[in-house]
Amino acid sequence: MKIFFVGDIVGEPGREILKSKLPDFIKNNNVDFVIANAENSAGGKGLTEKVAEEIFSSGVNVITMGNHTFARKEIETIINDKRILRPANYPPGVPGNRYGIYFIKDNPVPVGVINLMGRVYMPLLDCPFRTAEELIKEISQQTKIIVVDFHAEITSEKLAFGWFLDGKVSAVIGTHTHVQTADERILPQGTAYITDCGMTGPKDGIIGMDKEIVLKKYLTTMPFRFVVSKGENILSGCTIDIDEKTGKATDIKRISYV
Repeated sequence: MKIFFVGDIVGEPGREILKSKLPDFIKNNNVDFVIANAENSAGGKGLTEKVAEEIFSSGVNVITMGNHTFARKEIETIINDKRILRPANYPPGVPGNRYGIYFIKDNPVPVGVINLMGRVYMPLLDCPFRTAEELIKEISQQTKIIVVDFHAEITSEKLAFGWFLDGKVSAVIGTHTHVQTADERILPQGTAYITDCGMTGPKDGIIGMDKEIVLKKYLTTMPFRFVVSKGENILSGCTIDIDEKTGKATDIKRISYV
């Protein structure tokens, strides 16, 4: 099975390149299933019903979120859509899906997907390590294929999480920083890992935002309202090949093109 994980979609530019590139990518690379982080897809922060449907119509099967999950009130209308996952380590009582199990057409082997969020320099949620263990016990009763989106800020927390889940899941894919890392690999027990799979959106901004505004903030320390950058776009992510019988990854490749 080949899964394509799309790095953080940023605003309308990210959605546009997704629509223009994803269908052909799926066809040309024999992709079976597509996961995309979309917590920045609506105007650079959050998600709405209209934007979600635009992303699904591009060929995405599952949307994962992050620290901007509840940035827009409109999320309330779609937060319980089974195709949308919010970080599972939010405290009890928070609406939304902690994980999902999905079937691919003409394939009896389901795919389990978990969305979790780190705690260093991020909103302080419940422990992602213990939450992951809890959910893996549930999901592994139905499938050996489990992909985790770990939405976190620092590399050490992401690496620790990858090692912690090695052999327990098929892949740990880092999101949030919008800068693709060159450390993709298969860990010793068969888990595919990358610290961050990158960003889908404006190539020449600063993590997707207008660089002039971001530079003003750094130079003056004054507050500014960030806006999504314009110009050439980039589609980033990674493909993961997974053995359907064992659930172990056999290959992971970085994807990044304009």
